[in-house]
This record gives sequence, structure tokens and C-alpha cells, in this order.
Amino acid sequence: MYKSIIRPILFKLNAEQAHHFTFKTLKIAFKIPGISNLVNAFFGSIQGHEKEVMGLQFKNPVGLAAGFDKDAKLYNELSAFGFGFIEIGTLTPKPQAGNPKPRLFRLVEDESVINRMGFNNGGLDEAVLRLAKKKTDIIIGGNIGKNKVTPNKEAISDYLKGVEALHGVVDYFVVNVSSPNTPNLRELQEKAPLMALLSEVKALNDKLGRKPLMLKIAPDLTEGQLDDIISIINSLKLDGIVATNTTVARSGLKTSAQKVEAMGAGGLSGKVLKARSTEVVKYLREKLDDNIAIIAVGGVFTGDDAREKLNAGADLVQVWSGFLYEGPAMVRRMLRNL
Repeated sequence: MYKSIIRPILFKLNAEQAHHFTFKTLKIAFKIPGISNLVNAFFGSIQGHEKEVMGLQFKNPVGLAAGFDKDAKLYNELSAFGFGFIEIGTLTPKPQAGNPKPRLFRLVEDESVINRMGFNNGGLDEAVLRLAKKKTDIIIGGNIGKNKVTPNKEAISDYLKGVEALHGVVDYFVVNVSSPNTPNLRELQEKAPLMALLSEVKALNDKLGRKPLMLKIAPDLTEGQLDDIISIINSLKLDGIVATNTTVARSGLKTSAQKVEAMGAGGLSGKVLKARSTEVVKYLREKLDDNIAIIAVGGVFTGDDAREKLNAGADLVQVWSGFLYEGPAMVRRMLRNL
């Protein structure tokens, strides 16, 4: 029903309009008594997939990646669709509008998405208020970043604000230095600035009462850069790594080069990212300490896709583009396959 009726209607809207329309529709629908229970009955998680990772008890290994519910506006409702965990954000200390529209594009032939959203969000304070009204027991991750106007030399301060503000309302943290849509952000993945950033973030997190701390990386890193990151994570004894963010590469697409070029810059996600994401996960697993968790994201649409990531060494997987293309029954189908 989703692919034959609902998706064609949504896809008549541009991608960002469809996203906001879906959010508003779900908000209204879930105010109707009994809807939450009905959705959970049809699409909710099924037993037998519980898993302990980073000391947290996950109902299942399939999560919703950051970028879908940036401002923690819909996590209560989304929890009824079977996810084992939901990652909110990326959140920045101050609200920011993000990049000019249009900034979100579907590549339907490739079942992929290009976005250059630019960390559009309402800031930490608003999100904290919403997270304090949590009505579900689902695990929530807090993905934190820096404001566009904050220079890299002052970036640590923004990430520390994120940890301090969210510490009481999320279950784990993800430090995002890998989005291609904030100018110069990916420079923070280099060895010296990354070591400085993660050292201070870890120190504050430990001081406040340690919660699992992860790093999200780009798929476009060289083996040398990955080795530097692995060395940092092992030495600091971080809890995990999220692999991977979107790619700036444009290879292997069925969509015409002319159409892709017209869409412009941005990070590419979806099925086209599947192989590279798995490749990075496998490389990380071979070199990371065994107790460091990996969340795999990139091209996860089916149970077979999830199994590929888990077999490569991931502990958990996340979906984003797949949820847009596969619809609300996606997680339950994946779990049955697994």
C-alpha cells in the first residue's frame, strides 16, 4: 500500500515538503485515541531481537539515523514503528536555518537521496524541553554538531554545550564532524583537531556521569585517515563509531549526470552508499578494540542489507533513506528477515 499509493502521492511533493507534510500528518494522527496502539500492532518491534550494546538494552538492532527527527519533535510517535533506537539531531547550540532551499533531492532510480540541509535545527534548548516529555522507553541518541558561524578553532565549545545540555535526556552521544554540508566541518576529522575535540568531550561526559560516546565518520576517508581515527578511538577508549555519514562522491549512479549536476552539492545517501559503508565497517572492525561498538548506516533497506552490515562487524544498524523508500513496515520486515 505504501509503495503503490502513499509513496507516489508524497513523491509529487518536493522532498523537504513531503518530509514536513509527513511530520504534521503523524502528529495529528497520533492525537487520535488508540492510534499509537494500532500502529504499534501493525508495525511495532517483534520479540527475539533484544541486544545489549555499550551497556544499553536495545529492543532490536535497527535504529533511525540522525537527520530524520532533527529537533526531537516526533520521536515518541516514531517509536511505534518498530525502531530499536532513535538518534535525534544533529543539534547545534544555537538555532540555525540551514542552507538555502531547495536542499533535499530524491534520486528515485537509485533509491538514494542528496541533501545539503546544513544542520538546520531549532537549537539545543528547544530539543531538551521536548526530550524531557518522553513517553516511550525507546533508547535515544543525541547527535551533536557545531554552528556554521562557529570557527573550527572554537568548535570544541559548541560540542561541550551539546553534551552538557543533552546529558540528562539522551542515552548516548554521537559527535558529528563528518557532514559535508557545513563548511570546513570535515577538517575536524583530521588527527590533531579530532584528538583535542574528543578528549575534551569525553572528559566532560565522564564528569557529568559517563554515557556511551560515539564518533560519526564520513565514507570518503582514506585508509590512512581511518587508521588515525581508529588510533584515537582505541586510545581514548570511546564507546563506539557510527559508519558512515553521507558521501560527496557521485559514482555508480543510474540517474543522469546532467540531472545530478542540476541538484548541486550535498551528501549522497541510500542504496548507492551500501557497498562503501560495509567496506568501512569491515575495515574498522578488523582494527578497533573488540569492545568498541559499530553502528552501520548506509544503504540499509532490507533484512539482507542489515545482515550484511552485521556480518561485516557492526553491532547495530541505522536507516534513513531506506525509510523514505520502503515505508512504515520496513523495520518489521527487516526483523522478520533477520
